[in-house]
This record gives sequence, C-alpha cells and structure tokens, in this order.
Amino acid sequence: MSSSATSTPSSRPVVFVTGAAGGGIGTCTAVRFAEAGYDVVATDIKPLEGVKKSVEDIGSRCLALPLDVTKSDSVKEGVRKALEHFGKIDCLVNNAAASLGSGLHDCSEELWDASIQLTLKSVFLLSKEVLPSMMERKTGVIINIASVNGQSGIGEEAYSAAKAGVINLTQNIAVRYGPQGIRAVCIAPGTIETHLWKERLAKNPKTLENLKKYYPLGRIGQGRDVANAAYFLASPEASWITGTTLNVDGGLMAGSSQLQKDLMGE
Repeated sequence: MSSSATSTPSSRPVVFVTGAAGGGIGTCTAVRFAEAGYDVVATDIKPLEGVKKSVEDIGSRCLALPLDVTKSDSVKEGVRKALEHFGKIDCLVNNAAASLGSGLHDCSEELWDASIQLTLKSVFLLSKEVLPSMMERKTGVIINIASVNGQSGIGEEAYSAAKAGVINLTQNIAVRYGPQGIRAVCIAPGTIETHLWKERLAKNPKTLENLKKYYPLGRIGQGRDVANAAYFLASPEASWITGTTLNVDGGLMAGSSQLQKDLMGE
C-alpha cells in the first residue's frame, strides 16, 4: 500500500491521520485536508485503498501506511517513513480509538488495557515520535480526537477514562511545547454516524434515531462535522488556539431540551 508518488519533499502542508480507513472520522479528515491542499499520510491497521483513492482523486499525494498505533516499533517506523517521504509533518491528527466494553463491573482487565492502549497510549506514542521534527522546525499542530465521554458520565467506562486522559495529555503538550511554536488541541465529538455503530444498529436499527432527541440541533453528527473542525484548528485562523477542547456535539454538553421538557411535564 505504498504511495505511487515519488518520495520527494512536499511543498504543500502535510497531515498525518491515524484511523484513516473505514469511511469514518479519519477518512473524512484525510479528504477534508486534501481538499484544502494538504498531502496526506493515511494510517490504519485496516485496508487503506479507499481513502488513498479519495485523496488522490482530489489531486493530493497520499502515503498509505499500515500502522498499529499501540506498538512503539510500528509507530516509529510509520513516522520515519512519513518524514522520509514528505520531509515534514505539519499536522498530526490522533483519531484511532475504539469503544470497548461497557460497565466497570463486567469489564475485564484485558479489555481495560486494550481500550487504554488504543485510545490513550496511541496518542502518547504518535505525539512522542512526531514532536521532535516539529520542535526542529518550531511549528506544528497536534489535534487529538477525544469525546464527550471524556467530559461526563455517559457510560463505556474504559473508553471514557481513556478519552479523559487524552484531554489532559493535550493540555500538557500545549503548555510544554507552546514556547516552541507547537499547538495541541482536542476535539470532543458527540454521537457520530460511522461504521462503528454497525453492531448496535443490527440489534436496534432505531438507535441513532432515538438519540436525536438529546441533541439541541436535532441530528446525529457526521464525520465531516469533525473533519471541518479539525481543519479549522490546524489552519492559520486558529493560530492562537491551543490547550483547549472544542466540543463538536450538536449542543449535547450544553444541556438537553428533552430533559427540560420532562422536568416541565411537557
């Protein structure tokens, strides 16, 4: 799955996206940055042909890299290949994650560890490897995809704890490396309609429809909603934004109109 383009330094900005396969947030992010003139490093453990074609059809170069974000050696090799291919990484988007398990009482130690490794450790490993090149150039943006689960008790305890860790890690990266020209920001999506809902929808096809009532804007989010926010946060227009979390959640964390109606007996 190597890129068909020659390995020459890019004169365009370069974004490195984890969890880029499957048509979800990662794919949408890779495509959105390509539309804005970025060359793309798309990584995943799943097949990347689809996102690679989408990026290249736009006219951007795409380096598709199989990558296990929980393994240090795999991450080091992926970042090395990306830097060798494009010469730089202007923006890292840590998107890879999975919601594993539910209640704490029936969450095995193995499931807990797997969730922390994929959702939180991956952000540590990728950021650690990308930071030196950003520090050398004194510029760069790290965008970490967190979740509203990391801000409130919504269930899925292992995933939620990991996402809370992502938010705090982002704050620390922003504070420590800001003086070197590096920004770090979080995006906390609400419910996003992706392939990850396939199993739940198979059990109850109305699951997403039933969730709409909790969102002030009355709809479930799309991958493009998060991708648009990521591009804005990476752009010069956001050059004084760092260490913060942008909720892309249709108003969910602001409150629930459904709860208000229930309280008022409407």
